[in-house]
Amino acid sequence: MIEIGTRYVATTVVDSTNVASAVGSGGLDVFATPSMVALMEKAAMLAVAPFLAEGETTVGGHISTSHVAPSPMGATIEAEAVVTAVEGKKIEFEVEARCDGKTIGRGTHLRFVVDAAKFLARMLAQ
Repeated sequence: MIEIGTRYVATTVVDSTNVASAVGSGGLDVFATPSMVALMEKAAMLAVAPFLAEGETTVGGHISTSHVAPSPMGATIEAEAVVTAVEGKKIEFEVEARCDGKTIGRGTHLRFVVDAAKFLARMLAQ
C-alpha cells in the first residue's frame, strides 16, 4: 500500500540535452521547463514504484507547476515528489525542483496505477 509522505528525489545535471534551446521551449541554454517537468514526473514515478505489483506502472494524468528561476549549464537539479493523497489507483503528489537548495519550481502532480500490458493493448486497439 502506498503511504502518504512517501518521497523520492531525482537528480540531473543541466547539459546540452535538457536546456531550452535543445528541447524547443526557448532560445537560451538554461534548464528547460519541459525538462523540469519530466524530472518531477520521474521523481513521482520512482517514489511509488516499490509499492506496485508485478506488471503495474504509473502514468501521468496531470501536472500543474511553476518554473520561477533559471538554472545554468552544469548546475545540479533535484526534483522531489511527495505523496499527498491516495484514492484507489489515483495518487497525488506535491513536487518541487531545486538548484543549489533554491526552489526553481513547484506544483502538484497526479498519477494513476495501471496494468502496463492492458494499458498498451487498449492504446493499440484504438
